[in-house]
Parts: sequence; structure tokens; C-alpha cells
Amino acid sequence: MRLNHRLLSSLTLLSISSSHVSSASGGPPYSIWMADSMIAHGVSPTRWYNEAFFSRAIEAVYSATSLSTYRLFITSQIDGILNSDGSIRGWESDHQLDNIRVGSAILYLYTLTGSSNQKYKTAADFLYDQLVNQQKRTASGGFWHKDPKYPNQMWLDGLYMAEPFYAQYTTLFSNSSVAAKAWDDIVLQFDLVEKHCRNSSSGMLYHGYDESLKATWANKKTGASPHVWDRAQGWYLMALVDVLDWFPVAHSGRERLMKYLTSLAQALKVAQDKASGGWWLVMDEPYPGQKGNYIESSGTAMYTYGLLKGVRKGYLDAKEFVSVAERAYGCMLDKFVARNGTNGTLNWEGTYYTTVPVVENSLLGVSPFVLASVEMEAYNKARS
Repeated sequence: MRLNHRLLSSLTLLSISSSHVSSASGGPPYSIWMADSMIAHGVSPTRWYNEAFFSRAIEAVYSATSLSTYRLFITSQIDGILNSDGSIRGWESDHQLDNIRVGSAILYLYTLTGSSNQKYKTAADFLYDQLVNQQKRTASGGFWHKDPKYPNQMWLDGLYMAEPFYAQYTTLFSNSSVAAKAWDDIVLQFDLVEKHCRNSSSGMLYHGYDESLKATWANKKTGASPHVWDRAQGWYLMALVDVLDWFPVAHSGRERLMKYLTSLAQALKVAQDKASGGWWLVMDEPYPGQKGNYIESSGTAMYTYGLLKGVRKGYLDAKEFVSVAERAYGCMLDKFVARNGTNGTLNWEGTYYTTVPVVENSLLGVSPFVLASVEMEAYNKARS
């Protein structure tokens, strides 16, 4: 089914005006308000990871509200990129982990429709094969982030693009022997990043590493890149909390994933900007506070989501991390949520990278803000 996007925008604006639960500013909950605003502004169906990330956010809103508008939106997005036989339109021959992110939305629709819509299973099977059998690996077994452009490189971004899909697919479809190997493989991806990218003094992780040590930026011992970038580390944090949704409790690797999550959460608590409550774009010393650096919105939103979900799931201590997330959430409402859209809609500001111009309503910032809002609203409801 191809849903008319003009009709869908009208439905979302109706949702804005009719919502009976208000945010602190008198509007609907920010999860609904921002989600509806972006749909009203227009999000075209595409297989690219930006839009797939937004579908993940809408999935969370649908799970929280059961409003059919959101299910229709996800269906429209995915059906807009699939042919009737489940093949993906516009698929390119290069292999990059960014292309795998849409698989999570496809699997979500499969769980909603089951075997009644086989094209979702066909599309998921294709992406699984692209990842597990076609994607090149480093000598240690790590997925290249992008072939052929970034040979032998693992980036933190790639863990979020691939591992939640890999874990969910394994849970849904793999027999016990295949699954056992898959869980080992999934945790290996995190182990390799931790080995090469974790800074032992700050507890934070560099953006990526080159196992061949050939990149001009690679550390001659570890292969690590030279800087900690907030959004890259945000992808990694979200990968941890989302993979743990599926990772077997009995597997020995789960304890390591929990340790990685706790260590990063503690590092983020220390690195949080005391004045604003957000996090700097370039996070390694001496760059926080320097001219040209700034409090960046997408990383701040990703950290807030990861910390709050970690608390809700029992991975992180509420007493230690909820206040960190609350301060960050307040920062986002003050600095990045703009109440200046037409017809009562919101806009999102502050998502960009060094010399790259500001992009209003970047889904890289909108999506984690929606996810963080769903978590914050659930937390506030539970304690009220």
C-alpha cells in the first residue's frame, strides 16, 4: 500500500491538535509533537539510514501510543522502497553498513504483519545476506564500515547501522547452531571497537580505527582515529542498548556488553557540560569550550536516549544517571527545540559538524530526540 503523504500530514496535524496529554509548554508530549511535526514537514521514503532512523523513532511512538497514524507512516516509508517481490529499489552495488539500518524497520513491519506479507521477510533475508555473507571484514573479523572506500576500517557508526538488525534477525529466524555463531559474531564487533577505540583515561571512544594502520589518521599502535566525536559515540551507545533487547541472557558476551555500556555512561556523566547540560561536538581534551567547538544536538539526544533506556531496562543505576539525562533533556528543550513552525509544528536545530552548515530538522537529531522523549515521558509517568 502506498499512502498519500499529503493525507498523512493532515492526519498528523490532527493528532497534534487533538492530543489530550500536554507537554510542559502546554502542547502535546514532545515525542508526539516532534514526530508529527517532521511528518507534516515531509519525510520521503528512502532506504537511506537517516530516514530509517526516523522510522525507528516512529516505531517507539507507535509502541507508546498505539495510534494507527504511526503504523501507517512506517508502512508507507518501507513500502515506498520495496517492490512487490521484496527487492529493494535503487540498491547499489557497493557494500556499506549504512545500507543495513533500514532492515530494523523492515523486521518491525514483519513482526506486525507476520507471514501475511512475505515481501518483508524477503527484504530482510537480502539484507542479512548482504551483511553476514557479502560485507568484507578485517583480519580480526570486524565488518568494514564501507567497501571499497574505507578498507579495514571499523567506525562506531556501523555498530548501530548493523548490529541491532543482526541481533533481531537472529532472534526471529536463526536455528540454534546458526544463532550461537551469530551471537559470538555480534559481540566480537563490540569487542574489537573496545580494544582499539576506548581511551583508558577518559573512558570515551574514538570515532573508529583502521586495522591495517594505513590511514593517515590512524594511531600507529591501535589504529584509532585521533578524536572523540559526539554523534559517533552516540551511535555506539544506542547500539549497545538496542542490541541488549535481543542478546541472550545466558551468553557470556552479555556481561561484557553491559560493562561497555556502564563504562561509557560513566564517562558521559563526567564529560557533560556543566553550564548547558549538553555535550560538545569534539569531546576529547582540550577541545571542549574552545572556539569553533559547540554543544551539539544529535549527540546530546542520543546520549539522553541511551541513558534513559539503560535505566528503564535495569542496565544503569537510576540514582546515578537519571539526573544526567534530565539536565540534557532540559538543554535540548532550551536550545534545540524551536516552537516556530507553521500550524503549531516544531523545528529542530543544532545538528551539524564542524564546517558543515547547519541543517534545520536533520533527522539525525530529530530521531534521537523523539526516542529520548518517549523514554522521558515513560519515566515521568512511572514516577508520578
